[in-house]
Amino acid sequence: MPKRMNPLLRIAGHGLAAIALSATLAALAFAQAAPPPAGTTITPNYKDADLTQIIQAVSEVTGKNFIVDPRVNAKVTMLSATPMSPAAFYQAFLSVLQVYGYVAVPAGNVIKIIPNIDAREYPSGDLQRKVSSTSDQLVTQIITVKNINAAQLVPLLRPLIPQYGQLAAYPGGNMLIISDRASNVERIMRIVHRMDRESSEPFEIIHLHNASADSVVRTVDQLTQGAAAQGAAAVHVVADERTNSVLLSGDKATRLRMRALILSLDTPMKAGGDTRVRYLRYADADKLAKQLRAQATAAEQATAAAKGPTAAVSGSSGGHDVTIWADEPTNALVITAPPRTMKSLMAVIDKLDIRRAQVKVRAIIVEIDVTKSSDLGVQWIIDGVNSGTLAGVSNLPTTNGVSIVNLAAAAATGNYASLTGAALGAGASFAIGRYNKYSGTNFAALLQALRSDGSSNIISTPSVITMNNEQAEVKVTQEVPIITGSYATTTQSVNGTTSPFQTTQLQEVGTILKVTPHINEGQMVQLKISQEDSSPGAVLAGTNQISLNKRAIKTTVLIQNRGIVVLGGLISDTVNENEDRIPFLGRIPLIGALFRARNGSHEKKELLVFIQPTILRDPNQLEATTRRQYQHLREQQLHLHGGKVMLLPGEHQPVIPPIGPAPHPAPTPSTPPSTPPSSAPDAPGAPASAAPAGPP
Repeated sequence: MPKRMNPLLRIAGHGLAAIALSATLAALAFAQAAPPPAGTTITPNYKDADLTQIIQAVSEVTGKNFIVDPRVNAKVTMLSATPMSPAAFYQAFLSVLQVYGYVAVPAGNVIKIIPNIDAREYPSGDLQRKVSSTSDQLVTQIITVKNINAAQLVPLLRPLIPQYGQLAAYPGGNMLIISDRASNVERIMRIVHRMDRESSEPFEIIHLHNASADSVVRTVDQLTQGAAAQGAAAVHVVADERTNSVLLSGDKATRLRMRALILSLDTPMKAGGDTRVRYLRYADADKLAKQLRAQATAAEQATAAAKGPTAAVSGSSGGHDVTIWADEPTNALVITAPPRTMKSLMAVIDKLDIRRAQVKVRAIIVEIDVTKSSDLGVQWIIDGVNSGTLAGVSNLPTTNGVSIVNLAAAAATGNYASLTGAALGAGASFAIGRYNKYSGTNFAALLQALRSDGSSNIISTPSVITMNNEQAEVKVTQEVPIITGSYATTTQSVNGTTSPFQTTQLQEVGTILKVTPHINEGQMVQLKISQEDSSPGAVLAGTNQISLNKRAIKTTVLIQNRGIVVLGGLISDTVNENEDRIPFLGRIPLIGALFRARNGSHEKKELLVFIQPTILRDPNQLEATTRRQYQHLREQQLHLHGGKVMLLPGEHQPVIPPIGPAPHPAPTPSTPPSTPPSSAPDAPGAPASAAPAGPP
């Protein structure tokens, strides 16, 4: 046994020899050394040594040439208790590079030492006949897959490849291309070899005579989902709708169980043959029956046309094998049809018989009216009959005033009782004059002045809840009689009587809101709105009829759920000015004001209509909305005079009862109380899969 030395590196051979090691190795430089004699062993021991020193030692021991990337820098600790051959020392060196994130890439007569991140950019040991399971050399290998799809293996093997490695599938040749260290590539090759085995599981075909292959496969899949999740033997079940067959693939024991189950399901329907009764939850049976009849007729005509002209002529009546009628008291459909058509109709019913969302629409109508008016006028009267002078009158009453002629007549007759508040008019009236019916000249002057300021602020908030795509209407109106015609005559009839009459028509006056919501995908609501707000107006001059103030909006808008949008409105600003005067006298400066009557008015109106939709998708939202309105009304009643009646001790205000807790959804009975369960396989309590959730 050769003697050992214990420096940083000891080399034993046929004789003892010391090998001097260089302390430095320049980056990107060659390290050249002669190969050691045969039988040389090395016992490397390093502690916190520079990696370049180890590269220098490996170069001298193995005779290999290295080019070192400037980024290669590390302090290495490498301890060994047993001697190594130069080849084993080189493999240990490759392992050290792997630990510190570097890789040795052969390039002709030299080996490049570079970081792992750049490894895929350089060629490696490609397509070796045998890949070592212990080497950490970078290699590239192609694996040909025979029995399974190579692309399916990529996501399974990807976690086993480090970040600097490469794994890809070539679909054309069903191959895997892998680049990594030799030990990991060899492990991946063994895994692929074990997975790439020819399947020995046979398959079988089961022809169905009564049941639908598609529905049987759905039932079997629901049954086997839980078993497959728990790791049980998997079985593949596929439906062939063209031949109404079921294809089974899996181990023999599982296939036998599935075959027995499928044959048990392939039995004729009891007590009804091809007739089924389907109870509807939400849809209207009468309306749906008409649509289904049209659907069945069109489908059968299309099928007959596809089979050829002869079949199209024989089946031209369309839907002769399908009978659909609605039972309104139970809201049910009675359908008689072949199995294939029955399956199609049931699928359509499942999509249409769903709970539709509802929409609460609130309109906000705001009207603000500000009115200002002012009247000022002077009237004169002169009576000079008794004194031989002229007589005259300036009869210029203001808008809300009274004529001076009426006042003079009351004074002349002494009938002052007729001078009521209405006769004197509104505002301030100042009179001055003299009256003597026996002598002298009589005169009187009347000054009338009035200033009026008025305002009104009206807010109306009608609201209504309706189903999606259904029109709703709310009215808050009163009926006002409008005279449309009359007949009156003074000519007596033969028997000495007349028959005057008037014809009237009742006109609705108030707030009318019509709305049709359409819920779009997401949180948008399209509203078709017709809104009208009307009120009685002033009495028409010279008649006993009243005018009607009417404001209407008809539009279609798109609004975000719970958003508020202004539909439109009217803003008006009206100024009226009027002046009555005596010709010539009314234009005299200063004193001309005594011969004039003036009035002016300014009216400003603002009318705006807002709309706010709220989508109520489930019963909880509808319940919450109802409770808020109910509780608000009850609190108003409770706070009205403290719940008491004024001047009536012991009496209380009527209050609606308190609302109870929210009810929990009760399970829907599978059949109506008067129907035996066996005769209603499609009653409202059917499994949830029979009525999949649809759009809002």
